[in-house]
Amino acid sequence: MPAQLKSSLLKCYSLFKYLLGLPLKYWRASRLHKIISVIMVIVIVIVLTMAGIGEWYISTQSNIPLTYGVTFVPDYAESLGLNPNQTMLALLGIGVRQFRLTSFWNDIEPEPGKYDFSELDSEFAMADRYHAKIILTVGLRQPRWPECHPPSWINTAKPLSAWEPALLNFMSKVINRYKHNPALEAWQLENEYFLKGFGDCNNFSRTRLVTEFNLLRRLDPHKTIIIGRSNNAIGIPINAPTPDIYGISIYRRVWDANVTHRYFEYPFPGWFYAFLAGVQQIYQHKNMIITEMQAEPWPPNDKSIPEVSLSEQNKSLSASRLKNRFAFGKSTGMKDIIMWGAEYWYYRKEVLHDPSLWNVAKAEFKANAYHDGEYLLSHPNL
Repeated sequence: MPAQLKSSLLKCYSLFKYLLGLPLKYWRASRLHKIISVIMVIVIVIVLTMAGIGEWYISTQSNIPLTYGVTFVPDYAESLGLNPNQTMLALLGIGVRQFRLTSFWNDIEPEPGKYDFSELDSEFAMADRYHAKIILTVGLRQPRWPECHPPSWINTAKPLSAWEPALLNFMSKVINRYKHNPALEAWQLENEYFLKGFGDCNNFSRTRLVTEFNLLRRLDPHKTIIIGRSNNAIGIPINAPTPDIYGISIYRRVWDANVTHRYFEYPFPGWFYAFLAGVQQIYQHKNMIITEMQAEPWPPNDKSIPEVSLSEQNKSLSASRLKNRFAFGKSTGMKDIIMWGAEYWYYRKEVLHDPSLWNVAKAEFKANAYHDGEYLLSHPNL
């Protein structure tokens, strides 16, 4: 038995003995005390089972190389007053060698049948020049607000039959253009497709997602396909389509606009996400990666980042918090960690003249330096 796994099992056993003793101490003659004790035992067993699966998953991934990447959206860089090409080059300069890029429909096909791939071509060329790899998101829903990115000549509030053929045609153009590009490592199909509570989206048809998946698999039968979970709740995707890899988003500190009207820190420990990945591994033999690890602020009251002060930004993401984000990603056991907010690091350095986050990121990427081929597809368990 590997030493790391043995150590994890011993920790779980010690924790089990300690927690099991708590309800036993509370056991009294009254029926209420007995009911409470039984409930406590059930909760403890469930939590310990989850933790055990999480520790098991972490141990199975221990010998796999860690790969950090970033999501990069040129539209978002521009909204921060940055030059997208300079921003991506700067990220390459600090050692980023895996990018999750987007193919926004409204940017590439602003008019029916008229395509502009110049921005995405440039990003692929830069990545290839630096031996970096790309996960390219395709479909209607992609990273960054408003989540769904239809062009002005498409109305997704209409019946699916009115606009799905145009979407599938657009996707075919993107897939065929980049499927043989040496920088392309994998596809991500849509982004948090079933997350109805966030984004300006109208259609959540599973049939459409299956149709898009079949199109992507037919046009490029060899590349890895990633589909992101809708959120971090307990549960596993069980319905079609079944990708090669699942993605998960992890947000740690957000602004709660509904109840407390203050910053809220999610209490889930790293092993909770390891548990989700472990169950997926057991149930479907499919691994999971972090497609979004929060690494930028979450401003209050729906404000954009440039609308709030630096001190306010620090309340949800400071340099020390960013360092903790990297550490938290590692604690999940998942070995592909794509950071969310790299454009912000550069904005803070260039526009706000505060390089603290940039320096943290630079140190993390330097500490996990890559060698050619050490990317997503090199991982033996993926």
